Formats: sequence, C-alpha cells, structure tokens
Amino acid sequence: MPHKLRKIRKKRGSRTHGYGRVGQHRKTGSKGMRKAGRHKHGWSYVTTYEPDYFGRKGFTSPKSLKQKVKIMNVGKLDEIAQRYSVEKEKGKFLIDLESLGYTKLLGTGRIAKPLVVKVPYCSKSAAEKIKKSGGQILMETQEQGE
Repeated sequence: MPHKLRKIRKKRGSRTHGYGRVGQHRKTGSKGMRKAGRHKHGWSYVTTYEPDYFGRKGFTSPKSLKQKVKIMNVGKLDEIAQRYSVEKEKGKFLIDLESLGYTKLLGTGRIAKPLVVKVPYCSKSAAEKIKKSGGQILMETQEQGE
C-alpha cells in the first residue's frame, strides 16, 4: 500500500536510519557531477568522450585577420625581367608581381634596368631604387608604407 512518509521521516528516532553501523552515510550529501578519477580509473572515459578535458585552452586569432605576405626583393627583379617580361613600355620592361603571387616589394639588392613594376605594396627604399634606375611602380593603393 502506498504511503506519504519518506524513509527519513519514517526512521526518525532510530539511531542509524536503516543504514546499519553508526557512521555510514554520515556527512556524504550529494556527490553527483564529480569528476573524480579523471587521471586514474576514469581515464578511459576522458580519452573516449572528453579528449580536450586536460590541456591549455587559449585564444586563437581568426585566420581572416592574418595576411600572408609573399615578398620579393629589388635585387631579384633583373632575373624576373629576363624570364617574365610581359610587355615593353617605352623601352621599359613591365613586370606584374601580383600575377606571379608576390604581394610586397622590399629594397634589398641593386637594380640596373629601368623597370615598370606592378605590385600591391612596396617599401620606401624599393620605390627609391626603382625611380633612380628610371623605372616606376604601379600600385593599386597609392600609399607606400613600411
């Protein structure tokens, strides 16, 4: 027959409340949601269901903010002019570094021929060296930086 009394109410006044020896189930409370044994007997659970439970977690900057910059130095332009000189413009070779996959032109090296170079970005020293040799730089963004 069903009844309304819980076990704790029914056993009120008895010494052990139906648990046998004195001290059993004393001060235990609820032990749900514990993560004991994660490095010991619960290790197989960690490897199966929570492989990222241990270890560092941190910030990873988004790949959309990272720019891949492929550089070319001024000293290599003479070699490229011999291989990939697309057009001549008033006795000057036109080199399109953007179509070759380069995004920035830096000023290391020397240049002998007057070249017209198309590149998205270039350094100030690279621009000066090309202008001294009689060439010019074509950039979509007309700012020269770094």
